[in-house]
Amino acid sequence: MAKVQVKLVRSLIGSKKDQIATAHALGLHKIGDVSVQPENPQTTGKIKKISHLIEVSEA
Repeated sequence: MAKVQVKLVRSLIGSKKDQIATAHALGLHKIGDVSVQPENPQTTGKIKKISHLIEVSEA
């Protein structure tokens, strides 16, 4: 199974509550936090929801 590395690069301040909850579900709490997640439909949906706040790369 492929893995993706997700990094929070923009602040969560001013974001909607559901976007903040999505970031927390990915393990991202403050700028610079990095998380390695499995590449599956659930993770892909979370990434699309907060794509303007994160950077994604192959792990």
